Amino acid sequence: MVSQPQPPDRPLVHRPGSVSSRSTNTRRHRTTRSHTGGVSYRPQNEFPNFAQTGDVEIIINADGQEKRYMLHRLILAQCSGFFETGTSEEWSKAQARGQNSGHGPSNTLGRIGEDDIAGRSALSGGGRLQWRYELDWGNKDDEVPMLVQKQPQTTLFGGDANQPPPVPHKPPPPAYNFLRSMSNFSAMQSASHISKANPLTPDSDIVRDYDNLFRIFYNYAPALDAVNIAESYIQCKSLLTLADMYDALEVVGPRIDHHLLQFQGRLWKQIAKYPPSYLKLGYLARSKVIFAEALVHVVGQWPSGSSQLKHTVPPDVLEVIEDKVDELQERKMKTEARLFRLTLTTPKGERVTPSNAYMDWLALSLFRQWLAENTTPPLPPLPKTPEAQQRPGHSQPPPLSSGNLFRLLGTGGSSYLARDEMKRFVKLRPDDHQRDTLKKFEKKMDEIKAMARDIVRPLMRNCLELDMGRDGGGLGYLTCTRIDEEDFPF
Repeated sequence: MVSQPQPPDRPLVHRPGSVSSRSTNTRRHRTTRSHTGGVSYRPQNEFPNFAQTGDVEIIINADGQEKRYMLHRLILAQCSGFFETGTSEEWSKAQARGQNSGHGPSNTLGRIGEDDIAGRSALSGGGRLQWRYELDWGNKDDEVPMLVQKQPQTTLFGGDANQPPPVPHKPPPPAYNFLRSMSNFSAMQSASHISKANPLTPDSDIVRDYDNLFRIFYNYAPALDAVNIAESYIQCKSLLTLADMYDALEVVGPRIDHHLLQFQGRLWKQIAKYPPSYLKLGYLARSKVIFAEALVHVVGQWPSGSSQLKHTVPPDVLEVIEDKVDELQERKMKTEARLFRLTLTTPKGERVTPSNAYMDWLALSLFRQWLAENTTPPLPPLPKTPEAQQRPGHSQPPPLSSGNLFRLLGTGGSSYLARDEMKRFVKLRPDDHQRDTLKKFEKKMDEIKAMARDIVRPLMRNCLELDMGRDGGGLGYLTCTRIDEEDFPF
């Protein structure tokens, strides 16, 4: 036979672990096969079903579908005061004492007695104690469904029942702190209030909200609309309401804040359209940016938004609003007083009067008359008589809003008291209607407008993220309210 050509010679390297590694891999590979030759079943151990390490089973029945979660008490208790209390040893003992005394809660809420704990700890086969929650829809249509404890069950995935379950692996936390130093059980107390203040969402939305809630607990991004900001607002509000029920706002709020801020300019425009709604959302989400943006609008419009906020926000929020409204009103009053005291002086340093500078005094008189007409509420209409109905009426235009008034003063130039209006004023005295007289009058009026612009400059400050442009973005109110760190009620 003719031998085949051999490949280039390579040094033979002895790998001591190659044989043992192969046998180890073979043994490991064989352990994954059942005696019948098929691949053995390995329970899932990732969100939302941590079948190997989870110890809290949660069942959501809504919209004709059932969604099950197997989660960890450690993570649920860190993120929610509801679960921290409901799975605590003190709560279990209290439920057991209430059951034994006959004065405990109704049997719709499962109770974990001390005897049950001891019995399950002694189960053969390494059973592990679990907590079990189901969504209870109650008997009334106007009640918000909440999770209630049912009789816990045990699993037989191995391990010692007397030992705690292995610590689950949780993704690394984000920049903000998700862990709570302490929590309370106020969510259960406020559930009845929430059911009256918020209409029930469709069942499919409830499933979505619970899924987003648990996703946030495990540091997954919630599934919220990232295109339609109006739909995103509805979803965020519904999720925040659910988080409030389970005392988890400190965990859910930052996620909502991060999601909405991605809309940037569209978010500022929506807040300008619905400031009371976004003020409440910003408060629940503990979002300083959204809360401050909405608060500036609410203060500028007050009291137009009072009906939407009173009895729907906590007293400390109303207190902040009223304090800022008082501050703004005081600033406006002081500014108006300075404008009315505005005056011109002669070359000798004397205040102008009809005797020492008649044309200058006329310019001041016209400015003060215009200012008075736009800062004084209109007079009530006179009762109409038959004679008055026959004569053509001349209705007085309504005064400008405070925002528009101060913006005109802050703009100056021909934005108010333009040349034609000054010309008509000078014509009231035919003897003085000369070209030089009109030019002198316009020059003095420009001097007055420049002084007024300096007076109102502090009120022209825009404390919004919204870019309003030179015309104020069509807003008829001031946006100069400054929100400091100590003003946030959370």
